[in-house]
Amino acid sequence: MTMLSRVLGLVRETLIARAFGASEMTDAFNVAFRIPNLLRRLFAEGAFSQAFVPILGEVNEKNGPIATKQLISVVATLLFWSLLITVIIGVVFAPYLVLAIASGFKSSTSYEMSVVLTRMMFPYIGFISLVSLAAGILNTNKNFLIPAFTPVLLNLGMITGSLIIAPYFTTPIYGLGLGVMIGGILQLALQVPALMRVGMMPQIHLGWKAIKDASKNTEAKRILKLMVPAIFAVSVSQLSLIINTNIASHLMAGSVSWLSYADRLMEFPTALLGVAVGTVLLPSLSKANTMGDTRHSSELIHWGMRLTFLLSAPAALALFLFGTPLAASLYHYGKFTALDVEMTRMALQAYGVGLIGLILIKILAPGFYAKQDIRTPVKIGILVLIFTQCMNLVFVPYFQHAGLALSIGLGACLNAALLWLGLVRKGALTIRGQGWWAFFLKLLIGLIVFGSVLFFGANHHDWIALGEKPLIRILLMLGWGGLAMVMYFIVLKICGFNYKELLRHTH
Repeated sequence: MTMLSRVLGLVRETLIARAFGASEMTDAFNVAFRIPNLLRRLFAEGAFSQAFVPILGEVNEKNGPIATKQLISVVATLLFWSLLITVIIGVVFAPYLVLAIASGFKSSTSYEMSVVLTRMMFPYIGFISLVSLAAGILNTNKNFLIPAFTPVLLNLGMITGSLIIAPYFTTPIYGLGLGVMIGGILQLALQVPALMRVGMMPQIHLGWKAIKDASKNTEAKRILKLMVPAIFAVSVSQLSLIINTNIASHLMAGSVSWLSYADRLMEFPTALLGVAVGTVLLPSLSKANTMGDTRHSSELIHWGMRLTFLLSAPAALALFLFGTPLAASLYHYGKFTALDVEMTRMALQAYGVGLIGLILIKILAPGFYAKQDIRTPVKIGILVLIFTQCMNLVFVPYFQHAGLALSIGLGACLNAALLWLGLVRKGALTIRGQGWWAFFLKLLIGLIVFGSVLFFGANHHDWIALGEKPLIRILLMLGWGGLAMVMYFIVLKICGFNYKELLRHTH
């Protein structure tokens, strides 16, 4: 389902690139969409889920479904009112939020468009945060299908906005903003029948007394207590993103969009591996920790790490070596120029350096969250924030927007290394007898063959000129990529790699 979502996400970005290119309009949209996304990570994928899922799993394991449903209703009530207040504040103070995240837009048409789009899309934070509440409930009940499919509806909403709704607006990019809202409503609507099927549909109380009682709930207080450091942890990473967006707004027009288009390609393997595996790991790790089974929790993390290296290492190499074919085949249409392709390629190369680190974070961090330890990732996040911004001072003057991507990638690698070291020191991750050296040797041989095929394919064709034959260009891109992957897995098999080991039962 995550694969389906990301493929449709690429289709969405291709259509947006064709319709709007990399312009002041797309810069305005990306900045405006980033603001509710920052808060989404705070309320939804970040602090809330990290605090909510482990405690929900614990209550479900120890106290049964009745207590679990009561906790869900309490949390849903508190989350609903928090979101309502947040959305109102966001809509009212949109002009100041845009200046805070993109001060380079001041006194430009991008600023005016960003304010309108921010006000239009800010309620999306409410929809997607309630969707994440539902996802936490469903994942705890081992139902991963609906939460993983849900992002597909946002992509469909945005595609509808760019193709059908945009032409009706004097400023067409506003149609894309409306598409985001349609996607948010559809995402929330999909959760209702799924929650009803597992008997965990929350009751949101509207009375003041009910809200007051909910705030006194013991488990809700525990979640809130965990959320405070988690909010800080997420805020640290998002602060880095805000700073980077602000820097990009001062660079050449289109810089925010080039990073966004590259980010979409980078997010494909990140979500497919990091989000999917991390989502499956967190409930299983929480259960193992509740039962005191540290050996099994260690095995689960090692399994996630092996799967990450096996699939993310070639993905990282593809971003670094095959950036032009990817950017040209997916985006080089309509208003997206050859210059835009080159600028996107530079950002892709920079992201490729840190892709493995970005994915490993999503595998290693659940090792702390499952133990309800959020303080350690916070401390690591602060250090990484300082490191990333120091790297910006070095790289941005030389590489412009690509320097921002490179700083993020290197910061992610440092983050992953420190998380791994923290788990080892806490005894949550054993390193002896795991056969990592043999694993890496086989992986290196496979990557040499994989990279050689992609390097030849990237330099054998004029990918910009092939724009006159777009279907042939897409088929060539898929052909070279497919050949490289087939050769990669064949070489690993010849080297004695055991695929069955990764497919063994891990729950």
